[in-house]
Parts: sequence; C-alpha cells; structure tokens
Amino acid sequence: MLRHLVVNADDLGLTEGVNDGIFDAHELGIVTSASLLAAAPATSAAIRRARTTQSLGIGAHLSLVDGAPALPASLVHTLVTGDGRFRHSWRPFIVACLRGQVSMGEVERELTAQIERLANVGFRLTHLDMHKHVHLYPPIFAIVARLAVRFGIPVVRVPYERRSWLNGALWLWARHNYREAKALSLRTPHFIGRIDTGALSRDALRRLVPFIGPGVTELMVHPGYVDDELRRWPTRLVESRLEEVALLCSPHTRMLLVGERIRLVRHDHALPVRRSLRHVS
Repeated sequence: MLRHLVVNADDLGLTEGVNDGIFDAHELGIVTSASLLAAAPATSAAIRRARTTQSLGIGAHLSLVDGAPALPASLVHTLVTGDGRFRHSWRPFIVACLRGQVSMGEVERELTAQIERLANVGFRLTHLDMHKHVHLYPPIFAIVARLAVRFGIPVVRVPYERRSWLNGALWLWARHNYREAKALSLRTPHFIGRIDTGALSRDALRRLVPFIGPGVTELMVHPGYVDDELRRWPTRLVESRLEEVALLCSPHTRMLLVGERIRLVRHDHALPVRRSLRHVS
C-alpha cells in the first residue's frame, strides 16, 4: 500500500498569529489540513481566510478545556468554573469526569453547538479531533463518534501513539475507541506527533518519518507566529510554534518526504486505513 501523510495543524482560530502561521505552513510548506476552534479569539478571522484557501482541509477542533463554551455557561454548568469558562486543563476535566461531576448530556449539547457553528458557515468538515485530546476518555469519544456520523464527518482522531510512556494507562481506552469508530464505519488514521508536541524538530522528523507505515498517518503539528494574544493564552506552546513554521516550510522537510515516497494528502483525499487492532495491544 501507499504511504499517505496528513499534516494537520491544530488550534486554527486561537489567535491571529497562529492563523497566519498555519496558513503560511500550508501555502509555503507541507501542512495539508487544519483543525478549527469554534469559539476562540480569532475564529472569525480564520473562517474568512479558510473560505479563500480551499486547498486546506478543515476539521473541527472540539474543545472542553481552555477558553469559553459556544453555548451560554448557564446551559453547560458542569463544564465550566465560576467564571463561566472551561476548566484550565485536561487533568481537572478528566478527574471531574471520573468523579461523575460532568454531565455527558451537556458535553453532547456543547460539542453539537461547536460543530454546528462551523458547519453553518459553509464548511464541509473533513474530520473531528479535540483540544488536549480529552476525547480519549471513552464516554466522550462515544459522543464525538456519534456526532461524526450525524454530521457526515468521515474521520475521527484517536490520539494514541505507541511510543508514549502513557500507553500502559491509555491503551485500553484507545482500543475501545478504535472499535467504537470501526462499528460506526469511521476512519481513524494512524497518529503521530503527540510525544513531540512543543519539541518537533528536524531530528524528530527524521526519526518519525521512516516508521510511517502503509495507509494513512496523521502528523499533528502546532505552527504559528507569536503575538500578544498567544502570550496571554494558558499554553506552553509559544516560541515552539514559530520554530514549527520554519520546519514545515523547509525544503529539507519536503525532500525527506519525497525520499521516503510519502504522499501528502488531506483527510478527505486519503485512502481508507486497513488495520488490525493488534497495533494498540
């Protein structure tokens, strides 16, 4: 089988600088796809530019941590804190889920509103993924998978990477999610890039690329230019975004892929993944 690679930039819409970095990494580099936040400070600007950049695949970067909900906070009170915003990180959110403090009904209503906000401006969304990967938690993944079917979105990310030290705790969740997606005829490409988040470099790519197997693999990246809004955002990914723009636009990076005979694709232009669940055991 051919080796196909989707290079997906997360956090489109986060800030104007992040938007500019993602579009430059697409127009001048190897980024083929982006995941768009529905209710971030620069979402409207990202939508305007994406409408004129139809070569870039656009999916929904669903969010239940950081930032504010798409729905009024009063309608999703188990998802927000006293200031009406989401919990600040994935850890307190997952802990609250495990303690039964998060309403899955509110999760479904909020994620539905986020998808509708993007679909209603004319995007044919190519995929769903989630900010900070909180949909690895199976009850939330089940909701995301149902919404993918409801809205006709063919691809859902399972953020599982075999090299991770977290595998001992998360592989059961990942295996469950692969099976859930398969039962609903959703595609779940192989996934790389989480371990190298914030530290993606030429050396890291040289290690990753030779191990890209047959079928479709998604490489998650976080390019962007640093602006004042980004510096105010609760994220550790600041200067590393600028470094990723340079890496993704480098001719050396493109030549690496050419040398490995890897074809760049979007999620909606990729071949179905043929795989056994053994790769997550």
